[in-house]
Parts: sequence; C-alpha cells; structure tokens
Amino acid sequence: MLTLDRETTSASRYDVVNSSIKETFTAIDRFEWQAVDEILQMREKQLYREAGYKKFEDYCQAELSTWGGYRRINQLLGAKKVIDAADELGEHIKNERQARSLLRLVKEPERLKQAVAFALSENPCPSESDFAAAANKVVPRLPRKKVQEPLVPPSPKVTVTSPTHHRHGESGTIEADPPNYWQQIVTFDDGSKELVNNADLDALSVPFSTERTYPKEYTEAIAQLKQQHQQELERLEQELRVGLQAEASAKAEQQVQEQLESLQKLFQQQKEQNIQLQQQLDELEGLKQLELENRRLKQRIEELENAVQERSAQRWEKTFTKQATKALNKEVKRSLEKTIDLRALALESPKENAQECLRLMGIALSNLASAMNNTQALQAAALILGSEPNQSAIAKRAEQLQLLPQAVSDIRAVLSKPGCNWQDYLTVAQQYEVIKQDYWAELTTQETELIKSLEIASTQPPTIGIGSIVAHADPYRTLYIERGEVVEDLGDEVIVAWDCWKERSKKTDRYSRDELRFWQG
Repeated sequence: MLTLDRETTSASRYDVVNSSIKETFTAIDRFEWQAVDEILQMREKQLYREAGYKKFEDYCQAELSTWGGYRRINQLLGAKKVIDAADELGEHIKNERQARSLLRLVKEPERLKQAVAFALSENPCPSESDFAAAANKVVPRLPRKKVQEPLVPPSPKVTVTSPTHHRHGESGTIEADPPNYWQQIVTFDDGSKELVNNADLDALSVPFSTERTYPKEYTEAIAQLKQQHQQELERLEQELRVGLQAEASAKAEQQVQEQLESLQKLFQQQKEQNIQLQQQLDELEGLKQLELENRRLKQRIEELENAVQERSAQRWEKTFTKQATKALNKEVKRSLEKTIDLRALALESPKENAQECLRLMGIALSNLASAMNNTQALQAAALILGSEPNQSAIAKRAEQLQLLPQAVSDIRAVLSKPGCNWQDYLTVAQQYEVIKQDYWAELTTQETELIKSLEIASTQPPTIGIGSIVAHADPYRTLYIERGEVVEDLGDEVIVAWDCWKERSKKTDRYSRDELRFWQG
C-alpha cells in the first residue's frame, strides 16, 4: 500500500509539473504574439523617434539587444506576415519557429494555406518539422550548387624576346618569387636557372613591372618634391578661386547697377505714360461735354424745324433753318478738329474704366454720325466699338456692351462663393460668351488667376482626403480588400476607420497617402 501511494503521489506531481510546463510555453507564445502587435505599433506610428532614434533598426539594436535585437524582431514580424496570409488557418501556427519554415511562401497565400492544410492532415498538432515538410512538398527547394575549389595556377611560361640576350628565343618557367621589381628567376628547359630582366621577357599571363626603383634617399627626395609641387598647386588654385570670386562680385555689382538704371528708365516711361493717359482722359471729358452740347443743339434744331413746319408759308424761316444747320455743322466740325484724334484713341484705349469710356464715346459718335450723316464719325465709332462701319452692326455691338456690367457682376458673384469650382464658373460664363474678351478685360489679375486655377484643378486626378473610401495599397496585407473611410486629415498622413474593425476596440489607424488606394468594391 505504501508503494502504491508513493507511485500515485509521483504521478500526480508529474501531471502538475507537466501541465505547468505546457501552460508556461503557451503563455510564452501568447505574450510573444502580443509583443508582435506592440512592435508593429512602435514601427508604424514611429514612436521610437520620441526617444531620439532615427531608424527602427537602431531602436531594436539598442533597446531589444537582450532578446536578439533587430534579427529576432525581424523573425517575429515575418511570422506575423505568415499568420495574416494564412487567414483562418493561421490560428494553428503556435509560435515563430513553426512560421519560420513557411515564410518563403508568404508571397503566395494560396500555396501557404495549402501547406498549412497539408501539415494539419498529417498531424492535428503539427510541429516545426511538420510545417517544414509540408512547405517542401508544396514548393520543393532547389538543390544547392556545389562550389568548385579554385585550381592552383600553373607556373607561368615565358620567352626571351630580346635579340641581344644570349638566350634569345629560348623558353622557360618562373617557379620562384622575383628578387626585385625589374628581374625574374627563369628555369629554362635544360634545367639551368638565370636572372633575366623583365624587359627581355615576354609572357601574356605574367604582369612584369617596368618601373624603375630608386634608393631610399632618392625616394625621400622625390616624395618631398611631390609634396612641394602639390602645395604649390593648392596655393595657385586658392589664388585662382579668390580671383574668380572677385571677378564674379564685380560682374554682379555691374549687373545690379544696370538693372537699377533700367528700372529708373522704366519708371520714367511709366510716369510719362500716366501723364499722357491723364491728358487723354481730360480730352474724353471734353468730348463728353461736346456730346452734351451736340444733343442740346440737335434738340434746338428739331425745335427750329418744328417751328419752320408750322410756318411753312414764310420762306425766310426755312432759309433761316438751313443757315442755322450749316452754322451748327460748321461749329461742331470745328469743335471736333480741336479734340483728340478719334482713330488713335480707338487703337489705344484708356487704362482706367476703359471699356465704359469707349462704349459711351462710340455711342456718342454713332449718334453724331447719324445726325450729321458723317462717314468719318461712323468709321471712328466702328473702330472704338470694334464692329463693322454701319448703323446696324454698331447698334448690335452697343447692345452687347450694355450687358458688360451685368456679366462682370455675375462672374464676380460666382468667384466669391466658398467652394467655387470650374463648372460653376462655366455655367455663368457661357451666357456671356459673345463678350468674353470684354468682361475678361474688366476682371482683376487675381480673378483671372483664380479662373485659370479652377480650370487646371478640373483636369487633375482626385486625391485622398476626408470622406474618401479607401483600401490598403499593399496586396499582401489583409486590408487590401477591406473597405475604410478617411475620417481625419493630418497633413502628410490620414486616419482611416475600417469597416472590418467595428467590433474591435481599435477601430482606426494612421497611414500615409502612399499606403492607400481608392476602394473599388
């Protein structure tokens, strides 16, 4: 009975210790996988930079050298890739050693799964050797090539080629090291050995040195001369560099002086142009006054004509009307001759409020031409308004220019809206396509640049931003086929919320735009 009790006690202790050992190894494997997740977090979020490490490898070598350093961490990350590629079969891989033999199949997920399934069919609890055998059956390893040992080269064969040598034309071999740099010990075919100069030998396989050697004191003197020569070259190079810098500085100062002079000339020219434009504006103002006077005189003529029609019996009144008309036309012509040249003004318009000034002047000249039946005034009006020299074309052009203020107002209203795009501008601009050049001249430089940038932006491909539906760009990641939405923009990186992570505690992660692609369903 005592013996039985002792056996029972021993067996129970074995079970306890055996179970404890298995639980310990299971815990080690579990904590190892937990460490892999934390290592991935450290690498992908670059948390090691907070401790001053520039690279992830530096962090591993410095902080984790006790546990194998970067080599061990790389093995664990490779095992993580194997488990992710195996999908649901990855739960049968218990540790990194089992995954190591499957790492070469990670870029072929289907063969990797086939190898894991084959190992499970052979053994429900496969070991490291079972996984290695299964991987070798799915994708056999190629046999290694044997490295051939280098052969000892034979002794070089030489021939005496110097005609003045007593062994001219005879051949031999070099079996010993040369005594100096310019001679060789040659063993001829008759067994004799002689010291022959390199210049007297010829052999394609033996590089003979033809340089002359000097005694030690000569060598030191040559080295000293070379050093002095090098110092002299460096001094000359420094002087040349200083001279070139001084010459470049002088040229730069000369160019700056020339630019200043050209700018002063340009400023003077602009000043003179401003004076000329002011004079033209003054002349335009005088022309407006002349138009008002012409309207008043025309109204007076109409009153006189009406008065003449009422008193048609009195001939002297009709004569007076003709006299008044002639005097008025003569006075208007004299006034026009004192004003500016209308054709020159039509070719070069004022810079400030130009379109409105030209439109009013063209309409006034058109009315004046119709009242006086003056062809030259009609041509001047056509030049100013940019139309054919006839009344119908001028009237049509005047109607188009009346739309100009409304067109500029509508386009500026569209451009001032937040989030304006090219389509919004195009919808409004197509209504005023016939006067595009006119309203384009009225817009400011900032407004025209905005329109050009909207047109360029309409042709560029879309970029990943907040609200974009994306997937991972790496085809070997499980997130390559998953769907995610960008919920936050951090500049160079974005935060993505994955649909497949909704049940997990961690629902989002951080990525650069290069790691993502647009999700295609």
